[in-house]
Amino acid sequence: MQTLLIKTHKKREILDITEEINGFLKKQDKNDGLIHLFALHTTCALTTADLDPETDLDYLDAFKEIVPKLKYRHPHNPEHFPDHFLSSLVGTSLLLPFENKSLVLGTWQRVILIEFDGPRERKIFVKII
Repeated sequence: MQTLLIKTHKKREILDITEEINGFLKKQDKNDGLIHLFALHTTCALTTADLDPETDLDYLDAFKEIVPKLKYRHPHNPEHFPDHFLSSLVGTSLLLPFENKSLVLGTWQRVILIEFDGPRERKIFVKII
């Protein structure tokens, strides 16, 4: 198994990991194909996004508003449940094309890791197809 390790620094943050993935692809034998990324955690997520200045903060504010104010029953810490909920809502995997050892993304697309329960070291399982 190949993994990328991504260190987060805050309780909630958005990290642009596009260059880490492109760096990983540059070291591979295959020039073109698909890359599957899977976060091995239940309190972070992976997606693509436009990261114009301060849109990361817009995302984090929107995520906070999405979580309903309920009395959660999560066994080890009910206040921790929203972190799991948001991870499930956004998702923990991506399948992306690459050509010439570089991700194929739209003009404004970036690959991001969304941290909901940091700071932590996150493991991203990587499979080249």
